[in-house]
Amino acid sequence: MVIRITGNSQRPDASTESSPNPTPFRMFEELFNNWALQSTLAHRQEVRTPPVDIYEKDGKTIIRMEIPGTEEKDIDLKLDGRTLTIKGERKGEGENSGFSYHQVEGYYGKFQRSFTLPDTVDAEKISATSANGVLAITIPQKPESKPLVIKVNKG
Repeated sequence: MVIRITGNSQRPDASTESSPNPTPFRMFEELFNNWALQSTLAHRQEVRTPPVDIYEKDGKTIIRMEIPGTEEKDIDLKLDGRTLTIKGERKGEGENSGFSYHQVEGYYGKFQRSFTLPDTVDAEKISATSANGVLAITIPQKPESKPLVIKVNKG
């Protein structure tokens, strides 16, 4: 079974406006002005596109997505044709929580992942569960799509 994966996430804009009159020190200005944003872009992108594990077990494909802190009511699964799309939102504590944050590395916001499923899946029997911050989607195969094992007899 081949599942094609596409991602769609909101990525912060790391571009800087170019000055019409660049100075010899422009490179250093950009480096020091944007170093904090640049150092976190890769990590933030990973969090915004939740990591998945895809494996097969007992004739079923299982997609496991790590989305800690996301409630079931904030997850939307949609199968449109052969494209399975997972959308969700991880909500933050909010400004009125009484906390004074010193550092925030976790991402709070919307995420989305899409997977193109093969024709051999039984779309009527796809199921999903969420426990301990892990969404597990079970995708069974149609019975007729399983390979037939033919025994070779001695002739």
